[in-house]
Amino acid sequence: MKRTIPLLIAIVAGFVVILSTFVPYTESWGEKGMIWFDILAVGAFVLGGGNLLKLHLEKISGQRPGWMYSVIIILSFVITLVIGLLEVGVHPNPMYPEYAWAGNYLEEGAGFWWIYQYVIYPLTSTMFAMLAFYVASAAFRAFRAKNFEATLLLVTAFIVLLGRTYAGVWLSAWIPPTMVDICDFFNIATTVEDWRTLRIDRLTEWLALDGPTKGAGRAILIGIALGVVSVSLKILLGVDRSYLGQD
Repeated sequence: MKRTIPLLIAIVAGFVVILSTFVPYTESWGEKGMIWFDILAVGAFVLGGGNLLKLHLEKISGQRPGWMYSVIIILSFVITLVIGLLEVGVHPNPMYPEYAWAGNYLEEGAGFWWIYQYVIYPLTSTMFAMLAFYVASAAFRAFRAKNFEATLLLVTAFIVLLGRTYAGVWLSAWIPPTMVDICDFFNIATTVEDWRTLRIDRLTEWLALDGPTKGAGRAILIGIALGVVSVSLKILLGVDRSYLGQD
C-alpha cells in the first residue's frame, strides 16, 4: 500500500493535468489539481524546514566541523520565518483595514523587504563577484586551441568577454557610422548600412543575444522539452518510481 496508492495518485493527477490542458471540458479539473498541489507544497515546506533544523541541530550538538555555520543558518532561518509570518513593518491593506496581516509583506520598508534588500541581495552580488574569478580560471584551462572547434569557441569567448568591458568599447570606437566613401575609394562593394554593428560591443550583443546563441538556445530548449516529456511519461506510466523512495 505504501507504493501502490502513491503511484496511483501520481498517475491520476498527472493525466488530469494533461487532459485539462487539451480538453476544455476538464479545465476546472486542472485548476482544482493545482490547488491541491499548493496545499501539498505547504506541507513540503514544513517538512523541509523541520529537516533543516534537525540536521543542523545534530551538527551543533555533536560539535562537528563547521557547527558555527549551522548556528548562523538556524538563526537566519528562525528570524526570517518570524518576520515573514508576523509581517513585521507591513502596513495594513486599505481594502481590509480590520485585518492587521492583510498587507503586502514585500512592500518597501517591511522587514522581509529589508532582509532581501540589505542581506540577500548584497550576499548574492558578492557570490557572483567571486564566481567571476572561478569562471575566468576555468575558461583559461578549458579554452585551448586544440582544433578548429576549440579555436572558434576561444575567439567567440574572447570577443564576448572583451565586449562586456569598457576596453571593447574603446578599442572599436573609431569605426564610423558609415564607410561608404572609403569603400568607394578602394572600389569595395558593401551592403552594410551601419558599420557600427562591427564594433566589439555591438558584435557581442549579436553573438550573445541575437545570433548563433539564440539558435543554440532553441536547440537546448527543444532537448530539455523532450527530456521533460520522456521523464514525465515514465512517471505517469509507472516505469520510474524513484520518487517513492528506496524502501
